Amino acid sequence: MALVASHRAGSREQQWTSLPWPDGKRFAFTIFDDPERQTVASGRLVYSLLTDLGFRTTRGVWPLSPVRPPNTGGETCGNPLYVAHNVELQRAGFEVGYHNATLHSATRAETVEAIHRFHGYFGHYPISMTNHRNEEAIYWGVARLTGWRRFAYSLATRRRPERSHFGHVRGHHAFWGDVCRSTIRYCRNFVYPDINTLRVCPWMPYHDPRRPYVRTWFASSEGGDLRTFVETISERNQDLLEAEGGACIMYTHFGMGFVQHGQLDPRFRSLMRRLGKKKGWFVPVERCSTGSPSGAST
Repeated sequence: MALVASHRAGSREQQWTSLPWPDGKRFAFTIFDDPERQTVASGRLVYSLLTDLGFRTTRGVWPLSPVRPPNTGGETCGNPLYVAHNVELQRAGFEVGYHNATLHSATRAETVEAIHRFHGYFGHYPISMTNHRNEEAIYWGVARLTGWRRFAYSLATRRRPERSHFGHVRGHHAFWGDVCRSTIRYCRNFVYPDINTLRVCPWMPYHDPRRPYVRTWFASSEGGDLRTFVETISERNQDLLEAEGGACIMYTHFGMGFVQHGQLDPRFRSLMRRLGKKKGWFVPVERCSTGSPSGAST
């Protein structure tokens, strides 16, 4: 889940300077795919297309099987076939990311188990993560905001119930902030309605000293479901990203409309093929989120 942030842009040329991407590439593009509603079969279809087109992106996972009623649907690493597919993708150059412990709220002990289970499956602790709408989500919802922005968010969401998140609250049974800080490098924060993520958040990755349990944050571009994804990567926006020499980190759920009746959506397939023919740097979030052409971590 993500909060879509609005922004008021003036002249794009005045606010953005392109970067020298590696190997003569003209822009950067990647995806962080949250696992909601995704199955092994649908995931194989999407990731076969990405692999064939030369994209190397990031796929978020839930390391643990649910032991309580879930708050959404989707596959977990409790399925050996799903783990095997993710290991296969990792060997092919994709990144496996973290999306909290499982598809329901987790205690500290469960989160610690999930982090260690992730290491057992993939040979390392998670490098990048996105929050799920669990209790243990860290600095999520209104906790991401300070001052008038916090007040405005609370006002805007007053008519719908706001979930509480406690991953950063020491003493709470869902607290795991110290574990997050010691194991995970990048966490997604705001999502923007602009294909050039780096233009609207040029300071990423950034550290917020008011939220010390996250080492660095990155932003994303809106694409939470099929409709918004294809809108963001439209032909016009692809050309704009290329012309600006920018970087796009798409936020999405490939389980939400991309595969129907066993077939990939034709518009999605067509747009990705078009994008793949451009001279883009198609690397996972762990490299693209640095905002650095070298891909060096900070």
